Amino acid sequence: MYFFAFALLLLTLLLAAGGGILALLQLWRPQESPTLPLVEKAHWGVSLCLLVASACLLHGLYWQDYSLKYVADYTDNVLPLFYRLTAFWAGQPGSMLFWALAVGIMGSIFACTGGYRRLKDTTRLWFWVFFLVIMAFFALLLCVWNNPFIMLDPAPADGNGLNPLLQNPGMIFHPPLLFLGYGGFAVPTCLALAQALSRQPDETRWFDLTRTITLLAWSFLTAGIVLGMWWAYMELGWGGYWAWDPVENASLIPWLVGTAALHTAIVEKRRGLLTRFNALLMGLTTLTTFFATFLVRGGIIESVHAFGSGSVGFPLGIFVTAGLVVIIGVTILSPAGRSAGTTSGADKTDAPRTSSSLIPAEGTLLVVALLLLVMAFIILNATMWPVTSALFLSASMGLEASFYNRVILPLCAVMLVLLAYCPWLTLNSRSRCIGLLGAAACVAVLWLLGYRNPVALLTTAGVAGFLVALLLRVISTPVRQLPRWAGGLGLHLGLALMALGIAFSGPYKQETDHAFAPGDSLTIGNVTVTLKNLFEGTQPGYHYLEAQLEVSREGSLIGELGPQRRIYDKFGNMQFTEVDVIPGLGNEVYASLLGLDQDGKAYIKISLEPLVNWIWIGGTLLCLFPLLMLRRRQPGRRQNAAAGESGHRR
Repeated sequence: MYFFAFALLLLTLLLAAGGGILALLQLWRPQESPTLPLVEKAHWGVSLCLLVASACLLHGLYWQDYSLKYVADYTDNVLPLFYRLTAFWAGQPGSMLFWALAVGIMGSIFACTGGYRRLKDTTRLWFWVFFLVIMAFFALLLCVWNNPFIMLDPAPADGNGLNPLLQNPGMIFHPPLLFLGYGGFAVPTCLALAQALSRQPDETRWFDLTRTITLLAWSFLTAGIVLGMWWAYMELGWGGYWAWDPVENASLIPWLVGTAALHTAIVEKRRGLLTRFNALLMGLTTLTTFFATFLVRGGIIESVHAFGSGSVGFPLGIFVTAGLVVIIGVTILSPAGRSAGTTSGADKTDAPRTSSSLIPAEGTLLVVALLLLVMAFIILNATMWPVTSALFLSASMGLEASFYNRVILPLCAVMLVLLAYCPWLTLNSRSRCIGLLGAAACVAVLWLLGYRNPVALLTTAGVAGFLVALLLRVISTPVRQLPRWAGGLGLHLGLALMALGIAFSGPYKQETDHAFAPGDSLTIGNVTVTLKNLFEGTQPGYHYLEAQLEVSREGSLIGELGPQRRIYDKFGNMQFTEVDVIPGLGNEVYASLLGLDQDGKAYIKISLEPLVNWIWIGGTLLCLFPLLMLRRRQPGRRQNAAAGESGHRR
């Protein structure tokens, strides 16, 4: 069966390469017999081959078939079923296969839409050229460098087991959501480049035709990043959620560029500007996903949770370099302005209108996009600094998290103030004054309470101003129109809550490491932690040491904590931390068992994490509210409704 699965990967390579070549030949000689149906069938064949190959790998994982090397490397006899199946993306070959499948699925979804069917044949052919090149590259990686179907003979009786750090609910969903986001962005990228080359002036623009897939991709990528933050917070045991690790940065860079592209696309919708720039940004969004993989899997940068050095670094580097040349070249060839495509009149009504000029609204969107791109550029260069510095220094040097916090967090706070400013454009002068007074009052209260961190205060001003403007906006909007704006307003509300949690959970976190003997107590802030018991135990696959902690606030019991230290049978003497928390909307109590000291005392990290749960609440809103934006009224319906209202007024 696994030989058949590998044959499917070879067939994927042949179909993708052959389909792309057929599309190019048709574009070169348009008078020849049309080959577009064959090209489309090649794509369906690619998607089907990847789907069946993925099913073969899942079959091996489900039945614990250790004759398959990938199964033996990432599972064992005691691994629960749901972790066994999610080992699909635990290793490099499996995760590459899943990513390729995600791209194929997103392309198939787009091929079934009415927007795709309305495209001219020339645009479709160019779309499949770019899309099938991506699929061919994935197939080449899987066939040559990352074959997930290597066999073992004889098959071992047991596998090596899954990395304990990956045995966490967050890691069940974090990687596939990232790959679905990466795969989704490939569709608008290929269509943007296709329209740049086909030059069909009467076609609907790519950002309208791929709106649903782009929003889904953005939501998936956002959810993957937020879940990765939660996993780091709950699994690594250091009390934080973002360490500016290269792997974390690698997923953040595409998100920043993609978010900037979403904002500049609105400017193009309303004004017909930035046509080339938008195509370039969307192309860079997809390209940075491959660059992220290049960092994680190419062994370029050391990371606590990278895959280490691998053989895919060279082909990924070549692909990223070639892709950058193609994207820049195609966008230069793209005609500027409205002539590159049309947008419906209804699209230009997608934002609230005011009696004042709309230039400030588009200007604000452009400033936000530029801030996002500046942050992406800084993070990219800082992440690559160990490599760059080695070119002119005797030894490479990396940048610590303090650098990112000093540079990036103030930019985030400024962007949040702009976020608060956008809804103000839809309000009258009186409402704007109310919003300004509300923001000033919140900052004043925090200042009097002793909170003096500039980033936290600026963030609070932005969040308070946004919430007041949001409330006034909701009050002044007719009830029938609220669903129309709910997605965008809720999305930005989630971002504001996340920013508030980040601004306070970092600088105002209280933490201490303390050696506890049974019965010892520690007071931190207004919380007292007492070690009641320390005991050992055994579970299938690992042994653990657990500290039983009692937590009280001002003499009242608020809960118990049970952090653990584990040693897994398949991972030698390596120790892994399992933290425990008492959640709260204010301070969350966080405990991590670090080990035993020479006297047999339990060495435990205790932290008070202020507002940290608002990060997860805001992150959830940030991922879910874009789903409300997927369905919108058709242009014809909007125009008919507008005509009806106009006739009624007459």
